[in-house]
Amino acid sequence: QVQLVESGGGLVHAGGSLRVSCAASGRTLSGYSMAWFRQAPGQEREFVAGIGRGSGSTSYADSVKGRFTISRDTAKNTVYLQMNSLKPEDTAVYYCAANRLLTVVNTPRQYDYWGQGTQVTVSS
Repeated sequence: QVQLVESGGGLVHAGGSLRVSCAASGRTLSGYSMAWFRQAPGQEREFVAGIGRGSGSTSYADSVKGRFTISRDTAKNTVYLQMNSLKPEDTAVYYCAANRLLTVVNTPRQYDYWGQGTQVTVSS
């Protein structure tokens, strides 16, 4: 069992940057594929970015490609999401998720472990 705790959310102006973190305990993250999802009020939870446990290959939603970067620090057992050129439409609660699949998948139901979420608000 792995426990996930997100941090680093906050309020930022459009065009700004923010980095959110997902710290794991209970298991080493190298044995899991990790992903970031987000959910805005009244909307479904959507895939943002992921990193596979095998090759460490990454995958991004089209809406964030070129602006967001997912990375993993195995020494700190932490996954990061660096968000640049933020837009008001990026405003949401950001969730970290994990599963044991080798490659990244983008559907929430395929993830077994979730953090509690961290709020990211981008003002125009």
